[in-house]
Amino acid sequence: MRYVAGLDGGGTKTAVTVADEKGVAVHAFTSGAINYNGQDEASIRGSLREIFETIAKVCGGLDRCAQVCIGAAGVSNPTVITRLEASVRACGYQGGLFITGDQETALCGAHDSEYGIILIAGTGSICYGKNESGRSHRTGGCGHLIDDEGSGYSIGRELISALVRAHDRRIPATAITGMVYEQLQLESVQQIIGFVYDKRTNKKDIAALAPILSHACALGDEAALSIAKKSACSLFELVVPVVEKLSLQAGTLAMAGSVLLNNTYVQTAFADMLIQRYPDLKCITAKKDASHGAVLMALAKLAARS
Repeated sequence: MRYVAGLDGGGTKTAVTVADEKGVAVHAFTSGAINYNGQDEASIRGSLREIFETIAKVCGGLDRCAQVCIGAAGVSNPTVITRLEASVRACGYQGGLFITGDQETALCGAHDSEYGIILIAGTGSICYGKNESGRSHRTGGCGHLIDDEGSGYSIGRELISALVRAHDRRIPATAITGMVYEQLQLESVQQIIGFVYDKRTNKKDIAALAPILSHACALGDEAALSIAKKSACSLFELVVPVVEKLSLQAGTLAMAGSVLLNNTYVQTAFADMLIQRYPDLKCITAKKDASHGAVLMALAKLAARS
């Protein structure tokens, strides 16, 4: 029996699914992030070593894993695929290897097909679509320093910004303030500033604040509701160019990522905008996760080689 492995290298973790050559999943696990735009080289190599050690145990040796597909954030950077491949080979894996953007594996998992639209709002944000003519288009996904609007990172930053502005009385007092202080175990704006600009603080630490938005919205907090609406608008902006360029006004869009799946305020506001603009565009939640999509792509690559 041969095996395949699918890796979903997201912004904060890597989800891995190992399946046999018939497509039956035999093991799933998570490890550290492998995004070169957010992690250092040593951390990525450590995560990959852990991943391939586990794959070897599951398969009874790396030589029995015939194909690996990695869907990774950050592969639009021209050097990333080369560096990622070198790191994988350094783990001792010599089988088939296909590296692509995590939006492609997410699309495949979400629709059980390579066609349709996927909107991901997790730590980062991106929209990707592919029509049956084979044309594809992507928006967003350019990283938290210049993009990722509507994402968990963006929401976390907006929450901290609301705290600071409320402290200055630029906006009315907000429930967000106490919630952020409590989660971070801090007591002052000075400490917040120290946390944000500490070199040890990374984007996932900021994104970890995002669930606060749901709690504050449930209280009817004006600042929170404003952030939710702004996030929904930003996500809708990602979708429009993909729909228009690929003529998928009557297609299917799958929502994925913690923001869209866990924050009902953002999801509802986004869905309302979508149905008003594209009443024939069906909106669904992803059928399977991106690691399963990577497995499907790995199986296709394996079949093409056979």
